[in-house]
Amino acid sequence: MLLDLWLPLIAIAGGFVGLLWSADRFVAGSAALAYNLGVSKLVIGLTIVSFGTSAPEIVVSFSASFAQAGELAVGNALGSNLANMGLVLAVTALIAPLAIHRHLLRNEIPVLLLVTALAGVLLYDARLVFWEGLILLLALPLALGFLTWNRRQDRTEQTPDIPGLGNVAAGVWFLVGLAVLIAASEALVWGASELALSLGVTPLVVGLTVIAVGTSLPELAASVTSALKGHQDMAIGNIVGSNVFNLLAVMAIPALIPQAPMESAVFWRDFAAMGIMTAILAAALVLDYALRRRQGRVRQACLGRSIGVLLLLGYIGYYAWLMLG
Repeated sequence: MLLDLWLPLIAIAGGFVGLLWSADRFVAGSAALAYNLGVSKLVIGLTIVSFGTSAPEIVVSFSASFAQAGELAVGNALGSNLANMGLVLAVTALIAPLAIHRHLLRNEIPVLLLVTALAGVLLYDARLVFWEGLILLLALPLALGFLTWNRRQDRTEQTPDIPGLGNVAAGVWFLVGLAVLIAASEALVWGASELALSLGVTPLVVGLTVIAVGTSLPELAASVTSALKGHQDMAIGNIVGSNVFNLLAVMAIPALIPQAPMESAVFWRDFAAMGIMTAILAAALVLDYALRRRQGRVRQACLGRSIGVLLLLGYIGYYAWLMLG
């Protein structure tokens, strides 16, 4: 039994390391190329940088879909969103309160709630077909366009640091990062599929747990590092952007490649848990902002440790439900 597990475990570990390393290089090269071509830092932050934190999930979704492991891809999308809120945001909030900006409540949160509702409607029958995948993909540029236009109106909006790379160096890092991303995702999907077969669990559960947490490590590392350095202002916005990408891009990919129907639990258990946690996060942000505004302390509105504990407990409770079920 152990002999059957060691090779998949090595593939999973190697895949995670490759994804973490290559995603950073891929984003750096892409951002530098775009900036050298005259794209503004704001647009780069909303598109390339946001895409970069979801790049592991997207590439893994492609690999899983072509390997006819669509459940693993969908589980990865839903599980990553749960991990982003219940693990990344929760842990970051426990380290330092996360600032709540007005544009977050007016723009990003409504978009996330609408996207979550759309994904729920399409996933209700526990399967995603081609036209449903197209709807999700077509909604992505609409969501990004709306957020970009509104962010341009916000003078307080922060922009990302763009690496100072020439076109050749940026192009090399872009290609190297993309190649390693693809290779690492192939190793990860193979290892996860073999592990699921060896342990007698479904690819959906592996996607919701091992793969989801692993592909959320870039967000966790970036958010915790920013919090420790006192630069946690953009943490909530980055997580919201990543969740939108996961639902509209990552979850759309297996729909474009014919897959077998999924377990009904993918909606009634996994999507429901993600939807509830999304609603809790949105309600906490709105209530905290509204209460502090009534007290005349709008600038101090934040996602604090109490909400961080609530999100973390909810995430632990979901895992208990998943394992006991």
